[in-house]
This record gives sequence, C-alpha cells and structure tokens, in this order.
Amino acid sequence: MVTSGVMKRLRVYIDTSVVGGCLDSEFQTESLALFDMVRNGSLVVVASTLLADELRLAPKAVQEILTRLPLEYVESAAVDMETIALRDAYLMAEVVGKAQSNDALHVALATVARVDMIVSWNFKHIVHFDKIRGFNAVNLREGYLPIEIRSPREII
Repeated sequence: MVTSGVMKRLRVYIDTSVVGGCLDSEFQTESLALFDMVRNGSLVVVASTLLADELRLAPKAVQEILTRLPLEYVESAAVDMETIALRDAYLMAEVVGKAQSNDALHVALATVARVDMIVSWNFKHIVHFDKIRGFNAVNLREGYLPIEIRSPREII
C-alpha cells in the first residue's frame, strides 16, 4: 500500500501456529521467512496477549522467537470486552465450535485491531474457505470490516 508516496508496511496478526512453525519441519521455511520480513522492516507483526498466554505452554525455544524481533516492528493487541463480544458472536454463529474458542478469539483480536491480515497455519479452524466466509459474515453483521486470512506461504 502506498500512502503519500511512502510504502505502508503490512500489519499482520500472527497466531501461535506461526511461531511454533519455526521449529516444525513442515512449516519452518515459511515461518522463518515471515519473521525475517519483520526483522528487515517489510512487515509489522501484531502479537496479542492471547498469543503470549499460549506461548507460555510452548517449549522455551518457541517462546524466545518473538523476543528476537525489533520492537519497532511489533505491536500488541489485548483481549478486552469488545474482542470477547466478537468472539462470542463467532461462536453463536457456529463459525467454529466452543472448543475452538481461542481460535475465534484470535480472529476477533485481529479484526478489532484492524490488521491487514491474519497469518496462521491453522487450516482446520482459521485458514479455511468456509471459516473465512463465516468470520467475515459475522464481521459485516457486527459492523466490522472483512479480514484477510492467509497462510505464511501466501505472503512471503
């Protein structure tokens, strides 16, 4: 995107699968490339308090990945009443089941933060054609913009 002759950095929300993907042979190349894009200033990553909570359960090597990113290219998003209400709207619309409440909360956090896109390796509950349509239908009904949802492969 260009604003006043200056290229605007994409703001991407990442979920736990992207961070964990750095140590997974199937997803490692693309996950590491995405974080290289953050380090070189091509992307701004939006990390949520939910991501931080989920990473506390991950191996130490996974926990440390975000700490190596330049702070000027990392933004935070916090769980609040608005994100909880949007998550609940996704659950009520049965976009995902109650067992995937955190997945719905990731999408709500990204939507409320008005990121350019969500990046995830979760092909079952987030990066899935029917789920994307469902999340965006709820977003429009609730007065939010639609959100792009992609895998790291699609943006590196």
